[in-house]
Amino acid sequence: MAEADRLTRATGLDMVDAGFRPTAENYLGRVPKTRILEAVREGAGEGAAQLIDHLKKADMAREAERLLADTGWLPEPLRMVDADEPVTTDAQDSEGDAALPAFLAGDDEEEEDEDPEAEAMIAAE
Repeated sequence: MAEADRLTRATGLDMVDAGFRPTAENYLGRVPKTRILEAVREGAGEGAAQLIDHLKKADMAREAERLLADTGWLPEPLRMVDADEPVTTDAQDSEGDAALPAFLAGDDEEEEDEDPEAEAMIAAE
């Protein structure tokens, strides 16, 4: 995502200006109902979200498409980042070994001392 944000800033690509609109086919029909409602709340307000919260997913996606049509709302991965705000990744936000998965962080040194044949014998029993 950091690379995509960097390319977006470098090229000045704005997905709204490029003509992207969230539709039932390209986005809204592919996410859970809760995300559809979040999108409508962000783009069109709480009142609009309440209008569609009782609908089945397919109908909700179609109505959300209509409600979001001229709002300029974009899914988070397509939004432009603020040029003044530094782009961060999970690894940059955390410190030291906390960014590494447990099996890479070296916290499982105890397991290395165990006899691998003992585990195989237990599994065979």
